[in-house]
Order: sequence, then structure tokens, then C-alpha cells
Amino acid sequence: MTEKLKELKVLGIMLAIFIAAYFIPFESARFKGGVLEAFYMLQDYARLHVLLCLIPALFIAGAVSVFVSSASVMKYLGPSAKKVIAYGVASVSGAILAVCSCTILPLFSGIYKRGAGLGPAIAFLYSGPAINILAIVMTARILGLQIGIARGVGAVLFSVIIGLIMHLLFRKEEGERQMKAAGFEGGEEARPMWQTMIYFALMILILIFLNWAKPNSATATGFVVWAYSYKWFVSAVLAFLLGLSLNLFYGFNMFKVLAITIGTVVMGLLFPMQPLIPFVTVVVLLSAFLSFEKGELKEWLGSTWDFAKLIIPLLFLGVMVAGALLGRPGYEAWMPSRWIEMAVGGNSIWANFFAAISGAFMYFATLTEVPILQGLLGSGMGRGPALALLLSGPALSLPSMLVINTVLGLQKTAAFVALVVIMSTITGFIFGAFFG
Repeated sequence: MTEKLKELKVLGIMLAIFIAAYFIPFESARFKGGVLEAFYMLQDYARLHVLLCLIPALFIAGAVSVFVSSASVMKYLGPSAKKVIAYGVASVSGAILAVCSCTILPLFSGIYKRGAGLGPAIAFLYSGPAINILAIVMTARILGLQIGIARGVGAVLFSVIIGLIMHLLFRKEEGERQMKAAGFEGGEEARPMWQTMIYFALMILILIFLNWAKPNSATATGFVVWAYSYKWFVSAVLAFLLGLSLNLFYGFNMFKVLAITIGTVVMGLLFPMQPLIPFVTVVVLLSAFLSFEKGELKEWLGSTWDFAKLIIPLLFLGVMVAGALLGRPGYEAWMPSRWIEMAVGGNSIWANFFAAISGAFMYFATLTEVPILQGLLGSGMGRGPALALLLSGPALSLPSMLVINTVLGLQKTAAFVALVVIMSTITGFIFGAFFG
């Protein structure tokens, strides 16, 4: 029977290739445009998000799996942790990062595999991209105060409610995970908690400053403008402090810290207008030195590489598929943009559902959803569907779904996506009924 299934699988693949080769309109301008959009989208993602977003996030995820004890994760985020603490920590820590749906994936995978309960891990997964303070402020300023407030309140509630529902849906499996992880709860910390907190705070601050978006010059003042103006200098100082923490807390040779620092400064002086070159220098030198280390430091690099192998190929594939189907903002791909604009007018359940499901599969880089929605609202999109897309889009994307599936499995991934889409649809419909 197994041999027959194998042969049928081969036959199915051959038939699929034949049908595709026979019927795909390769000469069509729309088909060619979709193919180009797939590569343009991948290029945009590579240029804007891989180096400054994804690479630091992978290093943080690798550090979580090595330097954070399972006892700590179980204490604050484990299945037996108090719900108020677990969901509070998950939602707040996710919100602090203010990253896109793809950058949050390595961090989510790290805490979940380390023992975090499904509910808190899901709350963290949703809150990171959805509860973005800067994005919510921009939404209120550009799309209106009502939508901004609704987005902020909805995102906070969603992270907790979806996490709780996921916990209830899969509580039997969570109980089994809790039993397997019970032995970790009594473990001792390898080092004082304050050292670990300093180390991770530095990495998170580096991630935040590296990706600090250019403020609206017409309205932004104070710290926001200062942080953007000096983001590279601040990131460099934080990186040096991170190197010192590696030396003091984890035994990383001070000579190597100084070598990385000198190499980075030299690259910065040689290429003053190309800050990515010094950043790549740090990553390459740190990785090279870590590869010759022993113990935890070598494990950190190995864990980071494991996350990279798991996540990056699926992200790239998902970004290309999303680009081929939907294109970049303002560019046509296989799915005509007028279909979307026609489908999300008014405030029907269908319009809100279509907006929510479209947002769930589209890829939004951090903060890009606001100008995209500004254009759609100008084309006739209803305010209810706009909110539905804001609540589902930043938290999900086709690339993120592919990766989540490898971590949670198809059943849990489908449940998470369905909950986000359904709750976004209902919330958008209610909002549109009152404020549309």
C-alpha cells in the first residue's frame, strides 16, 4: 500500500507539472508582472528587513534557547504560571519589540521550545507586530483618532483573548507538555538573573534602534527625532556594551571584543555613508569568533544557525508567493487590485471578512500598513474593513504562517489564523456599524 501511495504521489507531481506547463499563460503581461513582483518583493524584504531585523532577532532567539533557563520560562510563561503574570509578560514584552510578523517568529519559536505555555506564547506572537506603539500613533494621526484607538484597544485584547482560547482548545496537549517540562521548574539559574536581564536588554535595544523608523518631520519632536538622528551611534555604543557583557558574564575574550570594535570602527570610517557595512562586519566577526568558542557561546551560534535554517527559507518562499499574488503597494500582480478595492467597500460581513483574510495573507513591513490603507480608504474602502485589515495584517502573513506551521503544526496554526481572521472580521463589522 505504501508503494502504491508513493507511485501515486509521483504521478500527481508529474500531472501537476504538465498541467501547469500546458495552461499557464507565460506570454501574459499579468503573469510576467506577477513573477517580477515576486522577485521585487523578495528584494525589498532582503534590503529592508533581513540584515537589521531578522539577523538580530535570530541571535536573540538563539540566546533565549541557550542562556535563558527553562525554569525561568516556566516560571513566567509556562502552562502552570499565573495567567495574569503569563499573559501580562507576553503581551508587554511583545509590544516593546515593535517588530513585523516575520521578525517575531524566531523569538516566538525560542520561548515556545524553551517551555512557554501555548497561550502566552501565542499572546507574544500576536502582540509583537500588532501592538506597535509607533504604528498605532501613526494610525491615529493619518487614518483618524477613532481607528487609532480601536486598533490599540483591539490589539491588546486580541493578544490575550486569542492566547486564552488557544490554551483552552489545546489544553490536553498543553497538559502533556506541562508534565514533560515539570522537571525544569526546580532548576537553578547558571548565573544571577540581573546579568541575563542586562544581556537581553542590550540586544533588544540594539534591535529597536537599528530599526528606528524615520519620523514625520512635520510633527515629530524630541526623543523620536534624536533617536533617529543618532540611531547608528547609539546602536554602536550598545553593541560595545553587549560585548562587555559577553566578556564579564559569559567569559568571551576581551581581545575579541576589542578586535570586533576596531574592525567595526575602521569599516565605519572607510564607508561613512554605508552603515550596513559596519553592521555586517560585527555580525561576521562575532560569528567567526563564536565558532571557535566552547560551551554556551558556541551553542549560541549553533542555536542561531538552527533557527536560521528553519525560518529563512520558508520566509523567502512566502514573501515571493505573496509578491506574485498581491504585488507591492501600487503595483499589479496576479490578483488585480481593483478586486480587493471592490470587495472591501461598505461594511458588510463579507467586506470585513475579505479585508481580514486578505490582510492575513499579505506581508506588511512594520508601519507600511498605514499608507497602504490610506490609499485603499481613498479608493472607497469602508472604515470597518480598514480596521479588520489593521488587526489581522500586521500580525499575520503567508510567510509567517509557513514558519508557525513548522513550530506548532497544521492544526494549531490553522486555529490561530482562524481566530485572528474571525475576531478581526467581527470587530471591524461592529466598528463600521458605529463609526463607518
